[in-house]
Amino acid sequence: MINITLPDGSIRQYEKGITAFQIAQSISEGLARNVLAAEVNGECWDASRPIENDSTVKLLTWNDQTGKSTFWHSSAHLMAEALEALYPGTKFGIGPAIETGFYYDVDFGDRDFSSDDFKKIEDKILELAKTKSEFVRKPVSKADAEQYFIEKGDEYKLDLIKDLPDGSITFYTQGSFTDLCRGPHIPNTGFIKAVKLMNVAGAYWRGDESRKQLTRIYGVTFPKQSELSDYLKMIEEAKKRDHRKLGKELELFTFSEKVGMGLPLWLPKGTALREKLVNFLQRAQMKAGYEQVITPHIGHKNLYITSGHYEKYGADSFQPIKTPQEGEEFFLKPMNCPHHCEIYKSKPRSYKDLPVRFAEFGTVYRYEQSGELHGLTRVRGFTQDDAHLFCRPDQVKEEFKKVIDLVLYVFNALGFEDYTAQVSLRDPENKTKYIGTDENWQLAESAIIEAAEEKGLKTVVELGEAAFYGPKLDFMVKDALGRKWQLGTIQVDYNLPERFELEYTGSDNQKHRPVMIHRAPFGSLERFVAVLIEHCAGNFPLWLTPEQFIILPISEKYEEYAKKVLESLNNSDIRGLIDLRDEKIGRKIRDAEVKKIPYMLIIGEKEMADGTVSVRRHGHGDVGSMRAEEFRNQLITEITV
Repeated sequence: MINITLPDGSIRQYEKGITAFQIAQSISEGLARNVLAAEVNGECWDASRPIENDSTVKLLTWNDQTGKSTFWHSSAHLMAEALEALYPGTKFGIGPAIETGFYYDVDFGDRDFSSDDFKKIEDKILELAKTKSEFVRKPVSKADAEQYFIEKGDEYKLDLIKDLPDGSITFYTQGSFTDLCRGPHIPNTGFIKAVKLMNVAGAYWRGDESRKQLTRIYGVTFPKQSELSDYLKMIEEAKKRDHRKLGKELELFTFSEKVGMGLPLWLPKGTALREKLVNFLQRAQMKAGYEQVITPHIGHKNLYITSGHYEKYGADSFQPIKTPQEGEEFFLKPMNCPHHCEIYKSKPRSYKDLPVRFAEFGTVYRYEQSGELHGLTRVRGFTQDDAHLFCRPDQVKEEFKKVIDLVLYVFNALGFEDYTAQVSLRDPENKTKYIGTDENWQLAESAIIEAAEEKGLKTVVELGEAAFYGPKLDFMVKDALGRKWQLGTIQVDYNLPERFELEYTGSDNQKHRPVMIHRAPFGSLERFVAVLIEHCAGNFPLWLTPEQFIILPISEKYEEYAKKVLESLNNSDIRGLIDLRDEKIGRKIRDAEVKKIPYMLIIGEKEMADGTVSVRRHGHGDVGSMRAEEFRNQLITEITV
């Protein structure tokens, strides 16, 4: 008998060789019908694979991200089977699951292929799915694997096999299709009930431009047709909310090839929105005891050698800036933290001075590959709402909890209510990626885990996701469409204080190392604004909206009165403008709706005679007539709330 530990901590005994599917059956038939795969001692396995030793087992369904990934990877194999049936002689590269489905890179030879072919492939996939073919795993020797694909004539699989050690190779077969794959897979194809091929693109084999370009086919599948329908509706809504589209329509930001790819230009309205966010956080930081600092956009190469950033990122960053001084090199600032370490070091510190909290909206520069740039979410120059706290070891947990409070304050103010805190730890199997001692890592990781528990956060633990200098707490936020974004981050760091030889004098009159906490509630202003645009579809909270109202005179006869109304409202620190174009009022209203201006104040003969304005609310229609002072008070009350 072997002991199986389940996620709730309970332990059950089973005969050696039990499968995850059989474990599910022993719990309930309903659960067994939905099991896609299992995590066995943290590794994803087929639900049909025998378990030979005492193990910790988590049964995976469609509701688990790893379960979804297994489902989608199996769908890639099923699509490959359909392609091979429809287009004999097709050769296959790789077919992984991705965040939103799967893709397969294929070589059709001389055949033309386009999205016009999607429908017949989808039909074939569903036809094959109905056969409920099992995914069968088979270990094979390297020689046998090579022989199989030599006979099949698939050079791409042979290219993959040459890098694999003998004894580690497995094949998976479903129906008439066999693929090189380490798995795992879902039990059978019958779980796949709905399919949609989404896109087709070119992809060089192994990302090498000197090699052949293959056809990459993207798809997504679901266990229910209704889920596919919901997904496609969400995709359409996401297109409407795309921050690149709305950013242009709302005149928030732009890009210029002459300025450079990935370097956003903030337009006046976008700048107003951005400055509101900055002022909002600065006020909160002042109350929390932060001091504002400013550091240069460049730093000497030695600064980043000391911090470790040069070793980790130097080859992939903007290259050094050489000066007329022989051998002198500077870097565009990739991080603010080394500069803040030097500010801390600018004078002696006592234990009574700590914690010290330095905050900066500092612009940093990182050379992202051109193919990875995407609107404001992936850029080469961005501003972090960065702060670094230097504290005593006994202050770490309390300071960390205060930072959590600040992050949640930001999220609540901006309508992000659905979030999970991801505890990002180092990979215990690959410590060479990180700097610092095991002791310091253990202290830092414990502080984060305990603080998150004491604040009652809903957390998940991810190994290998830590920064190279320390573990972190990343806030994974779901937007209005249910998409996940990583926004706020908090990191504990015992390593940079050692590298920069930071000190404070303790109560024992001896020198001690402070602990450093990195934090950024927004993360990057650019990315945060992009997520906010898509979350609220450009309908920002009233306090944040660049233009809170617009006055729409029916004709030029009422322009003078409109200007008086505007002056009285602008004097109350609310923001608006007048539309003085020679257009009909219907057109002015439609344009204001497109620009998502919250309030429209329509002025005609009656309003001028009565000393009132006729108010319309974006997306709601007429609100009624009121005096300008009444509207002003209503607006101020709404902003304050």
